[in-house]
Amino acid sequence: MSEIQTEFVMELKLSVDLPLAAIGNTQYGDRRIARVKGGTFEGPNLKGTVRDGGGDWILNRTDGVTQLDVRLILDTEDGTPIYMTYKGLRHGPKEVMDRIAAGQPVDPSELYFRTAPFFETAADGPYAWMNRAVFVSTGDRKPEGPVYRVFKVL
Repeated sequence: MSEIQTEFVMELKLSVDLPLAAIGNTQYGDRRIARVKGGTFEGPNLKGTVRDGGGDWILNRTDGVTQLDVRLILDTEDGTPIYMTYKGLRHGPKEVMDRIAAGQPVDPSELYFRTAPFFETAADGPYAWMNRAVFVSTGDRKPEGPVYRVFKVL
């Protein structure tokens, strides 16, 4: 079996509001829902903006792991809409996670932050290749919002 190889697709920068709804401590952990206000993305073969109105259904689990469930609409420069969803995990030492919660910058090497994005777009459009591939990303949690480097698994 061959090793997994990847190809860089884009860097995605999101602007996220404070949680819209704090559901509170559920049987799974502390549930919060945040609005994604917008953002930008750019890579070798696509570039554009993120529409306001996306969301992140965040679960701060009882084991200290933050579980992400995000839905967005990307608008490419050529006017093509792309629906993006991803699930992921973020965790690290308590002091690092406390700094993130306080809005302080954290070096990405201090935590584990990975997601698995999926894309939907027109089957006959210029980005149809995104409908037929598996993607992974690495995350960096900046005070203004998360930044992801998205890769296609070859």
